[in-house]
Amino acid sequence: MRFKDIIENTNNRMLGLPVMTQKLVTVPLGLDHPYWVTDGAYDPEFHIRHLALPKPGDWRQLCILISRLQARPLDRAHPLWELYIIEGLDNVENVPKGSFAMFTKTHHAAIDGTSGMEITAAIHDLSPDYTRAHATTTISVDSQPSALEMVLRSQLNAIRKPFHLFSVARNTVPGLAKVVAGLSKGQLTRVKDIPRTRFNGSVSPHRVFDAISVPLDDVKAIKNAVPGATVNDAAITIVGGALRKYLQAHGELPAQSLAAMAPVNVRSDKDKTGGNIVASMTVQVRSDLADPLERLQAVRESSSKAKELTNAIGAKTMTDYSQFIPATLTAQAARLASRWGLMNRMSPQFNCVITNVPGPPIPLYNTGAKMVANYGTGPVQDGIGLFHVISSYCGQFVISATSCRVMMPDPAFYRQCLRESFEELLAAATAGTVTSRPGKPSPAKKKKRAPQKRVPQKKARTRKARRAA
Repeated sequence: MRFKDIIENTNNRMLGLPVMTQKLVTVPLGLDHPYWVTDGAYDPEFHIRHLALPKPGDWRQLCILISRLQARPLDRAHPLWELYIIEGLDNVENVPKGSFAMFTKTHHAAIDGTSGMEITAAIHDLSPDYTRAHATTTISVDSQPSALEMVLRSQLNAIRKPFHLFSVARNTVPGLAKVVAGLSKGQLTRVKDIPRTRFNGSVSPHRVFDAISVPLDDVKAIKNAVPGATVNDAAITIVGGALRKYLQAHGELPAQSLAAMAPVNVRSDKDKTGGNIVASMTVQVRSDLADPLERLQAVRESSSKAKELTNAIGAKTMTDYSQFIPATLTAQAARLASRWGLMNRMSPQFNCVITNVPGPPIPLYNTGAKMVANYGTGPVQDGIGLFHVISSYCGQFVISATSCRVMMPDPAFYRQCLRESFEELLAAATAGTVTSRPGKPSPAKKKKRAPQKRVPQKKARTRKARRAA
């Protein structure tokens, strides 16, 4: 394969996606939210870049490179995406020699998880028989609006907003009234008293990334241990156990359960142009429970209650109302909160993000090369410094974690916590018994051991130090 072929193939397939050719145009004085316009100077060689890992080319080096690429801001003078081809992966476990990684990076204002999977599908084939794609889409370039035109457009939008607000309120106020009544009667519940953790402060400009991959059948066996539980519940339970282990090892485990923001897809059949069209719900990860099966049962109940509340409000309600908040107010509020460190003093709404984006169960191919694994990264921000992407591909189930380097200086240890949480939950689910190991988790082992065979704490620290070196 040649890098030139990848550029040509990817470019020809992505031309038809609006997000690939549109850039942001800001309104003077912040009178309105930015607008998307089609960029007339689209250059695939600017967006698609070629890198290689130094020897030995292992998983740790790949994670470090992805972390650095993730941390770099996108150039807003161009469409908000980049694609990196990364060679030199000969010592990455379970990856054939001669493979390359493809890291796609797109601003979250331009896509969400669902539209991101659509982009993945657009640049891949279902067969290794590669036929060179030819550009068949003609880009209709928008004229660059002047400052005066942008001001006039924002004023017209401001005139229309009150009428739109009235329409939204008419459709949502009755539902909100029912929610208030349901909360007062105890028929609906919301998550309260969320504890503060190291992930709820101001984030630095630096990022870390790591992930685990486990058999999807094992995750299904876990969820089958509790009637009514889902694969998503099992994933949240694994994350809850990992957070418990990680914070406990650092002496920071709160008595109350941590809570995660779980994005909810509210994209309709008419929304085919990309963009970020998601709402959210709050789910307890039950990090306060040491027993893995009890945690899974509690997570199932928490997610069920969260869905009831979200359905009662209407998942799209908050996204409908958010568009009426003035752009100037939101921008200034974000800057002041960051400058004054308000997130370090405000009560947290979430401790992390857990988003589930299922992938295809069949192999995909790019320019004739078979995809062997699929991982995801996510944006972190002040107040929410830990982002999990849950995905699946060809029988493998992946939990990826992106965080701030200051908040999580030891991402490999968090990866270890994720794997041990999975192994304990699987052992408890398949044995039908409840097992737990308090204290600092031991290093991940290649062979599964019975939960009661605990590695001495001193020996675990020695192995951890050697692995970090």
